[in-house]
Amino acid sequence: MPIDQLLLFIAAGLLLNLTPGPDVLYIVTHGLRSGARAGVVAAFGITAGCFVHIFAAAVGVSALLAASATAFALLKWAGAAYLVYVGIRMLLSKKPSAIDLGAGRAQLARSAGLKAIFFQGFWTNALNPKVALFFLAFVPQFIAPAIQNKPLAFLLLGLLFNFNGLWVNIGWGLAAAWLGSRFSEAGRRRAAPKAAEPPRGAERYEAPNVGAPFLWLERAAGLMFLGFGLKLALSDNPAR
Repeated sequence: MPIDQLLLFIAAGLLLNLTPGPDVLYIVTHGLRSGARAGVVAAFGITAGCFVHIFAAAVGVSALLAASATAFALLKWAGAAYLVYVGIRMLLSKKPSAIDLGAGRAQLARSAGLKAIFFQGFWTNALNPKVALFFLAFVPQFIAPAIQNKPLAFLLLGLLFNFNGLWVNIGWGLAAAWLGSRFSEAGRRRAAPKAAEPPRGAERYEAPNVGAPFLWLERAAGLMFLGFGLKLALSDNPAR
């Protein structure tokens, strides 16, 4: 591939990975709630799910998926159900710690489990048939007709796309974790003086719930995941 076409492929891939969608939302949500480690693990889970589509497309499974309405429908409904499931879990999530959100973030990361975060990210991506069709439509445009081993060329370009996308996803997770830490710091500063000096005559004093913004972010993300799931369930096969 000429260097200018390769650079075009890389630039287009980076722009596509920067576009918000279910994958980015999943990474950002975990980065905000549970910190940098959870955000990075979520990014690796999404990237791992993308490998499924790359290898499937390279061996021709995605071509079968594009041609078969039944295959597309089965994977579409499985992916939609999983997105709705993730959205409901976010809507029903428990409230973060009211006083020490830093400890709450660590507790959330332990309770959710990094392994669970990874596999949820994996299935969020792997069960989305539009990702498979995207690779089938996007990558071949950069494969020259003269190339003899097209499956290998497809695989190499897909791996390059995923490798570049991994760093974008990690960036999303780290940026969300940084933003989350700034929120928690500001909340602790506001809550600490009040918690140290209870009002006169009050037997008990509760500091403001500095975790409330994260609860609302979780609820908003849950609604968006429900929306993504419903949108996927109602979509037609774009290859037909």
